[in-house]
Amino acid sequence: MDGAHLVVFAPVDNTARVHAVVRRLTDAIGLGLLGDGEQLPSETDLAAYLGVSTVTLREALMALRQQGLIETRRGRGGGSFVQAPARPFDLAERLRSLSAEELRDLGDHYAAIAGAAARLAAARSLPGDVRRLRRTLDEMAGTGSGDGMCRLDGRLHLEIAAASQSGRLTREEIRLQAEIGPLVWAVHDLPDLRGRVDADHAGLVAAIEGADEARARDVAESHVLNAVERLIERRLAL
Repeated sequence: MDGAHLVVFAPVDNTARVHAVVRRLTDAIGLGLLGDGEQLPSETDLAAYLGVSTVTLREALMALRQQGLIETRRGRGGGSFVQAPARPFDLAERLRSLSAEELRDLGDHYAAIAGAAARLAAARSLPGDVRRLRRTLDEMAGTGSGDGMCRLDGRLHLEIAAASQSGRLTREEIRLQAEIGPLVWAVHDLPDLRGRVDADHAGLVAAIEGADEARARDVAESHVLNAVERLIERRLAL
């Protein structure tokens, strides 16, 4: 699986699992991380990826069918297929499901993980890791707003975590991207933030390439916290 699918299909939270699966897949479809017409993994595989029972998964898929977000086909070549919604990911609607306190707590945790991963990437990254980061930056420079940028934003942070050479940090990055990533990507895509976000990404990759551990950590942490502060402002304004 590519980075976006690793995030989408990471295990969900232990509480309210049907709701968590529905929200995860709804966000992924709304952001374009799962494309229109894309076939989901089999029920057995998808339940295993998400860490839920097949009964829980089937309840979630039923809810998604009722919302018109997936279509299930029977017979040869059958399965569950994504149906992209007429309207895109609604940031305000998604924010209503979280309090400002929950956003701040998630942001603090994500900033700590992102900062640690960036610091270790600056210390441990190999030339191939840096080439991948540079390639993703180049793709971002040639991509406008929307689904493609969301995918690349998430991919860059996964590549940084992988460059840290820490399996635990990489798994936690995947888990947190699945939980708060759609919100961070959506706010990063706002026109008034794109310049700052692009500068953060460039500075982060430069610090990793230059083995500047402290700089890499600081940029990664502030990158996440600035986005979360903007999310909290928008949540309080609702």
